[in-house]
Amino acid sequence: MSRSKSDPEALLRKLEWTVIRRLDGLLQGDYRTLFRGFGLDLADLREYQYHDDVRHIDWNVTARLQTPYVREYVEDREVTAWFLLDLSASVDFGSSAVRKRTVAVDFVTVLARLMARHGNRVGAILYGDRVDAVIPARGGRRQVLHLLHRLATRPANARSTGTKLADLLESALRIVPRRSLVFVVSDFISEPGWDKPLGHLAKRHELVAVRLYDPLERALPDLGMVVVEDAETGEQLFVDTHDRAFRARFAAAAERRENEVRNALVTAGVDAIELATDDDLVGAVVRFADLRKRRTQLAVGGGLPRHLEARRVVPVA
Repeated sequence: MSRSKSDPEALLRKLEWTVIRRLDGLLQGDYRTLFRGFGLDLADLREYQYHDDVRHIDWNVTARLQTPYVREYVEDREVTAWFLLDLSASVDFGSSAVRKRTVAVDFVTVLARLMARHGNRVGAILYGDRVDAVIPARGGRRQVLHLLHRLATRPANARSTGTKLADLLESALRIVPRRSLVFVVSDFISEPGWDKPLGHLAKRHELVAVRLYDPLERALPDLGMVVVEDAETGEQLFVDTHDRAFRARFAAAAERRENEVRNALVTAGVDAIELATDDDLVGAVVRFADLRKRRTQLAVGGGLPRHLEARRVVPVA
């Protein structure tokens, strides 16, 4: 997708008109679920009353005053969101007019704007062939514009020896100090070893994997003799896509990689959203809202809605 990189304000305004306005009508009351905090803040101490929860008794104060006192809490409404952005060379791929990088930038900008206008803070960690930028979490529209500017003006990556997604995840373990909503935005085309740090990150934060992909990465059409190129290393190979057996082997290899990624996400307990280069961005954000709602229902013991039970993702043997 060709568009000007010189004016983040114009890009943000375009997304506000084409995407966020549509979301306002679709999400409505779901904003509370989307932007709900994770913790409780101590509000006050008062004397114990009949029917109070004994788990809220402050035993230190009770011992000093010789009278039972309980703690009162208020819910922490603020959410801090972090975007872990894999911007390695493979993310620059797109079989049509839209690249995976463009989809990632638009998704991050829309989510950041939705959160910032509800008083939440957003930050980002950027990865090319290494972690090369950290944007501290702040609030407000200016922060969204700063994030968009850093992404829109970032040059494409040079060839590398491969992506090490584990480096990005391990950096997040050090950089993100308190419990946050963390989005891992990546195509997950990486060297092995990222599953363990992903699991560690999921134990500390609420984690959402945003999987970028292009339909051509999962199935090759019959195009005859073509040159295919490794986006990471630049290695080229001349192949015959007219060969049905070759296309079947390609699809089988893609399916194996899909299963490996999905199993790793399920094992880590990570929710996932798949975002294709031909996908509707509004639909992706609505899926995220539904995912957050179901996560909240499960947390309070509500379970999945009946019509979703049959579609629950299970590990592939």
